[in-house]
Amino acid sequence: MKYAGPFFYMSRELLILRHAKSDWSAGDAADFRRPLAKRGKHDAPKVGAWLYREGLVPDHVICSPAERARQTAEIVCKRLDYKKKKIVLESGIYEAGVPELLDVLERCPANAATVLIVGHNPGLEELVRHLVGEDLDIPEDGKLLPTATVARLEMPDDWRALAAGSAQLVSITRPRSLSDGIQKSR
Repeated sequence: MKYAGPFFYMSRELLILRHAKSDWSAGDAADFRRPLAKRGKHDAPKVGAWLYREGLVPDHVICSPAERARQTAEIVCKRLDYKKKKIVLESGIYEAGVPELLDVLERCPANAATVLIVGHNPGLEELVRHLVGEDLDIPEDGKLLPTATVARLEMPDDWRALAAGSAQLVSITRPRSLSDGIQKSR
């Protein structure tokens, strides 16, 4: 909740997660069927644990049906205690640009305060740029959303009203900045 004068209101949040590192050595697997690499299987639970620690458990999860995105979403959601069967596989996310991704977000339930979308670049980076607008600082390496990176955006109150520059970037979190979440005994 946020305080706005004498009123409290719930802000909506969008968590934009690029799939974790995929396995390019997976033989003749077509792009759509490419699975996660070992690093991807290591990074995805770190992201899920971080989201849980931050209290960023989504009300609604939408995911590309591509294997690497689906695996990422399932691993992250397991750490969030979000049931796998509730993940909505949305074909419109695969190879999508901003218009297609906005269409997907427009169909989110009106009562979903926090939405997690799991997909691919370049579409997700373009979506962040569209939603945040000019106030976006690009990291020194030029990569806005490397694999398993999550952008957290504060959103307008209506999923159907996502004009350019309508969101506020809260954070971009890369998996290498996160601990494994495993407590070591002394």
